[in-house]
Amino acid sequence: MDDSWKTIGALVARFDAHDRERGVAHEESVTLQILKIGEEFGEAAQAVIGAKGTNPRKGNSHTWQDVEAEVADVIVTAMVALARMRPDAPAYFASHLARTSRNFL
Repeated sequence: MDDSWKTIGALVARFDAHDRERGVAHEESVTLQILKIGEEFGEAAQAVIGAKGTNPRKGNSHTWQDVEAEVADVIVTAMVALARMRPDAPAYFASHLARTSRNFL
């Protein structure tokens, strides 16, 4: 898990540097990153529809492997969003996961 958060940290640094170069304030960067989660979720939903073939115009346009990749993109995007909001994202997430999972496990 540590390697994943290191990679997320590198992505955060890259995106933050890009936004600074463009004069985008931190609050706006975070807001846009959260909106990006919605965009990625939309792509996951589109992939499910395509895998099920429920859009008559498009038919079976996606596979379940496409759905898996899109869901992974949602997770990465959400991890980046959390890390852009909280420098302690790995510890915060671990604590939140432990607290949330107690209700179900």
